[in-house]
Amino acid sequence: MKLTINKDILLKPLLAVQGVVERRQTLPILSNILMVLQNDTLSVTATDMEVELVSHISVTKGTNGEITVPARKMIDICRSLPDGAEIHFD
Repeated sequence: MKLTINKDILLKPLLAVQGVVERRQTLPILSNILMVLQNDTLSVTATDMEVELVSHISVTKGTNGEITVPARKMIDICRSLPDGAEIHFD
């Protein structure tokens, strides 16, 4: 997956799904979020094995793919960047 996105645009779906991310997870993958880019739509998914939240946003620059990233770390990084910063996934 290759993606360039503004930090403010990415932060909205991350915050929308963060509530379901497990702090004390039984499976390490449950602390991650799944990011899937397909046909100019980025889907951000989080689950605790009982509830699943998915948020979608449109993007203009990117190639299809998917990745999981640690949810808390990704949110902290986005919050610490200055307004208008660009984030590049490769």
